[in-house]
Amino acid sequence: MADDAIEIYDLKGLNCPLPVLKAKKRLAGMQPGHRIWLETTDPLAVIDIPAFCNEQAHRLIETAAADGCHRFLVERGA
Repeated sequence: MADDAIEIYDLKGLNCPLPVLKAKKRLAGMQPGHRIWLETTDPLAVIDIPAFCNEQAHRLIETAAADGCHRFLVERGA
């Protein structure tokens, strides 16, 4: 799947625990193996999103800082 075809889920402006809760709900509706970019301004997301992925068996593919936010490329687990 091309990088520009991956959906971006804007979670900017939301504070803990909302980015993880909303990401969990969005990922639950996706097919295993599909990817999504999560964008958040919550400083705790750099801890929370990787921990969430680990607990829920999703794959954290990439993290990046961009335009005042953090981006997380997550692949839906089985």
